[in-house]
Amino acid sequence: MPSFSDRIDYENADKGFVATISPGVIKAADGRTVWNIDDYDFLQGECPDSANPSLWRQSQLNARHGLFQVTDGIYQVRGFDLSNISFIEGDSGVIVIDPLISTECAAAALALYREHRGDRPVTAVIYTHSHGDHFGGVRGVLPEGADVPIIAPAGFLEHAVSENVYAGTAMTRRAVYMYGAEVPKGPEGQLSAGLGLTTSTGTISLIPPTLDITETGQEEVVDGVRIVFQLTPGTEAPSEMNFHFPDKRTLCMAENATHNLHNLLTLRGAVVRNPHTWARYLTEAMEMFARDSDVLFASHHWPTWGNEHLTTFLTQQRDLYAYLHDQTLRLLNQGYTGIEIAEMIELPPALQRAWHTHGYYGSVSHNVKAIYQHYMGWFDGNPAHLWELPPVESAKKHVEFMGGADEALGKARASFDAGDLRWAAQVLNYLVFADPSNTTARELLAKVYDRLGHGAENGPWRNFYLQGAAELRGDKANTALDTLNPDMAMALTVEQIFDSMAIRVNGPRAWDTELAIDWNFTDLKKAVRLSLSNGVLIQTHAEPGTPADLTLTLTKPQLLAMTAGGGMEGVQASGDQKVMATLLGLLDEGDREFDIVTP
Repeated sequence: MPSFSDRIDYENADKGFVATISPGVIKAADGRTVWNIDDYDFLQGECPDSANPSLWRQSQLNARHGLFQVTDGIYQVRGFDLSNISFIEGDSGVIVIDPLISTECAAAALALYREHRGDRPVTAVIYTHSHGDHFGGVRGVLPEGADVPIIAPAGFLEHAVSENVYAGTAMTRRAVYMYGAEVPKGPEGQLSAGLGLTTSTGTISLIPPTLDITETGQEEVVDGVRIVFQLTPGTEAPSEMNFHFPDKRTLCMAENATHNLHNLLTLRGAVVRNPHTWARYLTEAMEMFARDSDVLFASHHWPTWGNEHLTTFLTQQRDLYAYLHDQTLRLLNQGYTGIEIAEMIELPPALQRAWHTHGYYGSVSHNVKAIYQHYMGWFDGNPAHLWELPPVESAKKHVEFMGGADEALGKARASFDAGDLRWAAQVLNYLVFADPSNTTARELLAKVYDRLGHGAENGPWRNFYLQGAAELRGDKANTALDTLNPDMAMALTVEQIFDSMAIRVNGPRAWDTELAIDWNFTDLKKAVRLSLSNGVLIQTHAEPGTPADLTLTLTKPQLLAMTAGGGMEGVQASGDQKVMATLLGLLDEGDREFDIVTP
């Protein structure tokens, strides 16, 4: 464990401070509060018994907020959202990097920058990668119709919107638990998410890129500023890039090297990230840029100054991901399963002594399980796990085998009193799933989750435990963030829109329905046939001599309006219009408020 007397991170988090806003409240046009940094003033105090001291320290650092100078001509606003927004001053204006989640937060950050650096126009926007906290606020920094380059890594737009097409509803619901946005802020509540404080709840936007970075080493001069790019696909995001400002000896590491162990499988749900790939790109970044850099900044946390310090930082971050990958594979090939390996792996002492390798966002435990999943899948090879009972049925039988609810509850209470919290959580989870009306079991499980959360070094673990406890006590979290907004919807391809319909088809209700609809898009100059059979909606092309039940001539915006329930106004239709009503009637809506810790 590193020393709590080491204050270098505090010094770096405060270095270059210019100013902040007071009060620290950002509101939407309708008066809603979308961000309140003042909620975290309690972090100025000493660490209480209800918090892990290491996470308390990280949260204190994340709570530093305002405008900071990184180096000559480079500024960041930190603490206005989960992520940072960066400003690179050019010949005629300012380049904006990663305009946060919400337009309101991005606008407030830009206003603070301009208050102290002059009313410089935004001359370009750079998206480092395809996650929403790095592009969602773009319309807060660019006026409608602004004609400036928007730069992003190849594949950005596809990946930025695809998560919301397929599993966006479930991911967004679980993100409420992961970031703890609904958990009251305070010493016994939400401290931070480790990577940042939490997510803002304002307006999400998206303006598509106008300039793609397609190869490593690509150099662009933007508003007089020379930038050299490194593509890093498949690291922290499927589309991501680092870049270097050679004339400023400054390196931007996007979200590939931050002051924590990152997620290989984010707890909200995502595709597993490969740490072997991640480590390889960190090595490449060091070889390309480290020797020519004096400052390193990223889209989360605080910068690192000094060539020796940033080289050590990158080396340790690289070794962190490589070690987890290689040691998991070593033990996997000795026959250990993911859950076993997660209990076995310890980081080397030199890595443990560095604060930035600690699991404030990702963790060794769940990252190791992710690596196992990446290579081996969900099945651990034990046939007892091949066809297990589903949770409710399994819970009922577990409780019965334990001697009934009263007997199991007494044993769980004894485990709780003895401090065996992990086992108490498992047993009480059986009791709650066997009988959700068992209020005694629910309250005891909530207390277990409180204790587990208060002891967790990992921010999302704490948030999941505490939001889970709240759900058990009847305080169900709302999913306030709407990730599929008009900008995101317009960025979808027609194929993605139809995919989003296909995954909503209620298969059993559609088993016996067959239909075909031809869609002729006048604005895209393309035609698609949708065919439904065996409960599957397929995109194909019309074959000569195979007429459709319905033919629609329309534009992409009209398609979006139809799928949102807006009707067929302005759409030219020939054939049986009841077919469209039949198709729409077979589509289910996702549940944005589903329970997680109760059945």
